[in-house]
Order: sequence, then structure tokens, then C-alpha cells
Amino acid sequence: MIPSVSALEENRQVLDAVHQTRGQKRGLSCELEVWVAREKLFEENEGLETCQGSPEAQVLSKAEREMTLVGMVAADIEAVAVASEALASLGVVGLSVDLTQPTLVPAICRGAALKEPAFRALRRALDHKDSAAVAAAGGKAARVLQRLLASAGGTDVALKAIAALDLPKEAAAERARLVEVARRVAKALPGLAITIDPIESRGFEYHTGVSFAFFARGVKSELGRGGRYRTGDGEGEDATGFTLYTDTILEAMPAHEAAPRLYLPAGSDAAAAALWRSQGYVTVAGLAPVKDAAAEARRLRCGYLLAGEKILGVK
Repeated sequence: MIPSVSALEENRQVLDAVHQTRGQKRGLSCELEVWVAREKLFEENEGLETCQGSPEAQVLSKAEREMTLVGMVAADIEAVAVASEALASLGVVGLSVDLTQPTLVPAICRGAALKEPAFRALRRALDHKDSAAVAAAGGKAARVLQRLLASAGGTDVALKAIAALDLPKEAAAERARLVEVARRVAKALPGLAITIDPIESRGFEYHTGVSFAFFARGVKSELGRGGRYRTGDGEGEDATGFTLYTDTILEAMPAHEAAPRLYLPAGSDAAAAALWRSQGYVTVAGLAPVKDAAAEARRLRCGYLLAGEKILGVK
């Protein structure tokens, strides 16, 4: 199906929120992409591009932002801040962020000399939050990993539990990074609900440091996710960034009244049409003369019709 004008406008609204936040931050590069079925438009930093495929193709959209601020906790915090501010500006309520450190579990396992077959079984157990299976597959790391699994939750409780763990040197450094980011995010964004799940790695397999996912009250799916990684298939620069899923964000946004639609008969004055667009109307241009302009406006789901420089209501 071809998305409605209102769907395109809503996607643009999500992108604008991220784009506007961009101008308030330092040292950022920005890429914004929206994929919309059978529509293709390009601008300097934003785009709408065709999704070829079945007629059921839906709006498949994302807003991406990447920061190449190398090796700094500040960059991790900045990524969370920019994304949360953009979501809040769209009216998303009940916003929360879940922090994780996908490199922490591998570091613990290396410290315990856990071999690859056992690590794969352990990873499955952790993904399923199965403490008994963790005990069976975890070897020397089992007890620590069970406690790490149980530590997931709100910031205060989780940080206290994580800090109490006796970890090998490499894993302790990974924990320190997660703890530092969590504390500083809480200080910088006091209105943002923060949870910590230190063993979560699904969808973060290529990440190399602190990672995060956004959720909203009443919405089942993630609104976005991001974190630290290396560019160029893991061979390039250190970076941190995020992806926002605009189809999910639209579900989380408060309902709003659709803009009125104005039918422009073929040959209508371009200046008059531009004037009405500037006043909030969505214009639908007629491509050929028709005998009954009002009937054509109704067919195109327009509540108004341009007649010269004036508009008429269509019943």
C-alpha cells in the first residue's frame, strides 16, 4: 500500500526532531534516512526512498545518528541524551532507557578460561534468563554470571549488585565503563527512567561497549537502540550512535489531528497553492481537467477545493 500523506508527515516529524537536536550538540555528524513504499525524494541530509516489493510494503523507516567522538564516556552519554531529547520533543511519555554492556560477559568468560562450545551454551542460557542453565554451562564463571543475571533492574539496585562482584581485570574495566555511563546519564537526564541489564546482548552482537535501547510505557517494541561499535565492519574508527524506529515511535506519539486536504484543479495558480500550504493545508494537485471538481476532490479525500485564490468546503 502507498502510505498516506499523514504517514509521510509523521515520519518527517520524527526526523525533524532528531535533526533539530543535532544543531544543539557539539561534534556530531548526522545521517537521516526514511524508507517509504513507492515514494522517492531526496534532500541534503534527509531522504525518502522507494521500497520495492509486495503491495503490502509498509513504512520501513529509521533515523540514524552517528557520533565519531573517539573513546569517551561523554560520547556514550551524548548519544543517549540526543535520542531521548528527540523522543521527548515528539511527546513520547513514559520513556525509559535500558543500558547494557555486551562486552562484559565475554570478558568474564575469558577470565574463567571458558572454551567456545561452553560459551555458546552459556550465551543461550543467558539470553533465556535461565539461571539453572547458566549454572550448568558457566564453569568457574557460573556463580558470578548468576549474580550478574539477577542484578538486572533499576539503576540503584543494579549498580550496587554489579559493584559487589569480584571480577577479573578485563571484566572489571568493562563494568567500570557501564557504571560510569549509568551514573552520568542519571545525573544528566534526571527525568529519564533508567534500567540496567548487564547480560543483554541480543541485537548488540557487533557492539564494542556500552549499548542501550529505548522503550515507552504501553508500547511493546523498542523505539530505538544504539551504542558503541567500530565502523567499517569492525576495522574502522571507534564510534557510538543510535537508530530510531519511526514506525514504533508513531505508535508511541500522542494522537494528533490530520492536516486538512485541499484539492487543486489542474491549472490552479501555483502562488495561491503555496499560500494555503504555508497555512497548514496539504495540497493534492489535479493532473488533468475534470468536469466536476468537487466530485474529484471527494474522490481524493479532500475536504476543500481551490477556486481561484479562495477555497471552498467540499461536502
